[in-house]
Amino acid sequence: MKLDILAFAAHPDDVELGCAGTIASQIAQGYKVGVVDFTYGELGTRGTPEIRDGEAKLSAKILKLSVRENLGFQDGFFKNDKEHQLEVIKMIRKYRPEILLVNAISDRHPDHGRASKLSSESWFKAGLKEIETTDGGEKQQTWRPKAVYHYIQARYIQPDVIVDVSDFWDKKMESLNAFKSQFYDPNSKEEDTFISSPTFIKGVEARAREFGQTIGVEYGEGFTVERTIGTSDLINLF
Repeated sequence: MKLDILAFAAHPDDVELGCAGTIASQIAQGYKVGVVDFTYGELGTRGTPEIRDGEAKLSAKILKLSVRENLGFQDGFFKNDKEHQLEVIKMIRKYRPEILLVNAISDRHPDHGRASKLSSESWFKAGLKEIETTDGGEKQQTWRPKAVYHYIQARYIQPDVIVDVSDFWDKKMESLNAFKSQFYDPNSKEEDTFISSPTFIKGVEARAREFGQTIGVEYGEGFTVERTIGTSDLINLF
């Protein structure tokens, strides 16, 4: 299956928090979008890997993803090395997306910045013919997506691009609510965490409203880029 957009995430729910509105908007326009999670978030204080896997699958249905996979990397300890890069390269070559959405370049959780660098290096190397990979016993062809966009997570980063997600904010929140083990639940008896606070989701909304206001809409999601964006049509930028 060839995708238009492939999103990478260190943990299940990273994509939902960072760019689910963008994903929903692109799918509504007829584009095929998939997600590859690197880990099951097994070091998380709340929930279990099995619970989070089920939540990720529910969110995939809500967002109408074409595919969602998990590479099973070790939460907290995966590295940006050859072994991990080859697995990410295989995903890029398997789905041949035009655009990659990846973790924030730096963030409160160290996995996010590391996943960002892993994704970026794998993006470049996926286009090198001397790096050979196979899928189902067959040699994969090289593929390098046209662009890499880093979604913004817990810590504020000045965005280079803001996507209007006003019409898809409810869909984003629905996908977030799929991760009931992670976010605020007054009936939960599990230990409180940074993201389980009742104010956390309010902060996500406040950030989206701030980004939205910047471009004159209600809600926005911000991204940083690795290279200058080019266009031949100024009108379509608006």
